[in-house]
Amino acid sequence: MAAAYPFIKQEKDGCLLSIRVQPGARRSAVAGIWNNEALKIALQAPAVDGKANEALMNFLSEKLKIRKSSIFIVTGHTSRCKLVHINVQLATIEDVLNQWVQHT
Repeated sequence: MAAAYPFIKQEKDGCLLSIRVQPGARRSAVAGIWNNEALKIALQAPAVDGKANEALMNFLSEKLKIRKSSIFIVTGHTSRCKLVHINVQLATIEDVLNQWVQHT
């Protein structure tokens, strides 16, 4: 099944999601789609000592209603562009993404 968004890919044990973070924002929220390549997420946490990565994991866990242990940053630990593996099915993430994108 092909993904409705170019920045998400179904894997056999979950999905890969390309994310562009904006640390140091006024509030944590989905900020839209970045260059049609990634989901842009604004985070209140600064990009210091892994605080933004931790905030991203907490944000995704809360919004997707899954455990943090189901989310893993594959690449981009020190970059704004991250590839995140999430242990849920594509349809589940697409449903949530549809709601997020409509509200941005």
